[in-house]
Amino acid sequence: MELAHLRAFVAIAREGNLTRAAQRLHLTQPAVSLQVKALQETLRLTLFTRTAQGLALTRDGQALLPLAERMLTALTDLQQAAGALRDTVRGRLRIGSILDPEFTRLGAFLKRLVESYPQIETALRHSMSGDVLQRLERSELDVGFYIGSPDPTRFHAITLTPFSYQVLAPAGWRERVSRRGWRELAALPWIWTPPESAHNRLLSAVFGEAGASPVKVAEVDQEPSMLDLVKSGIGLSLVRDSIALREARAHGLVIADSVSVPTELTFVTLASRREEPAIAAALQLVTAVWA
Repeated sequence: MELAHLRAFVAIAREGNLTRAAQRLHLTQPAVSLQVKALQETLRLTLFTRTAQGLALTRDGQALLPLAERMLTALTDLQQAAGALRDTVRGRLRIGSILDPEFTRLGAFLKRLVESYPQIETALRHSMSGDVLQRLERSELDVGFYIGSPDPTRFHAITLTPFSYQVLAPAGWRERVSRRGWRELAALPWIWTPPESAHNRLLSAVFGEAGASPVKVAEVDQEPSMLDLVKSGIGLSLVRDSIALREARAHGLVIADSVSVPTELTFVTLASRREEPAIAAALQLVTAVWA
């Protein structure tokens, strides 16, 4: 028994006419007639009788029609389910996170991703901003957050929000940092960061433009440690604007009033991979979260 035979049987039963059934199936009348004949021979039953109006179901045909329709419906459901599975975005998405989750809206992004694409398995990898680009190039990450604008020939980046870094100084240092430019601030002690961090990259650029070499008294790779050293009176640090304001109000720390470093939070992937289904889904959803 073939599915084409069942389709011919159901079409003739519903139309009651061989011509209309053939038109419905986009076949010739002889082809439809042969399919029904083959089905009757396979079942060894007579399914139709000829009448003045056309073809009518026999009692056996009436008994088998609901079963044939259910089989065809089940086939349609199977084909639709298979199509949905083919179109489902699936796989493993490795995401590079930086900074604090609240600032990057990481929770909202992951919630939207899990709800919209339940077949995507996510893996978070926390690191420094520069390290995200390196891990993307080594195929250790698929997407990630980044501070700044990476090389557009190698990376595809979506700008999520602009913001600024401020220079934060210990309490009581107002006279030392007030109205001071980068060359003057370079002479004060600085809490430095590793080469992979955005702080290092941004500060190296501004001090380079100013032709100054900062005095580095400590190197840390975590923002909480940087803040603790500033609170302890060790030296200056570059801090995100919202955190600088919070710490200045809460602990009397001082924000240098003549300098700042504008930058932006971006979401990046390799330019060559931006059309991959899971990555394209992530790019679309992170844009929606930050819209």
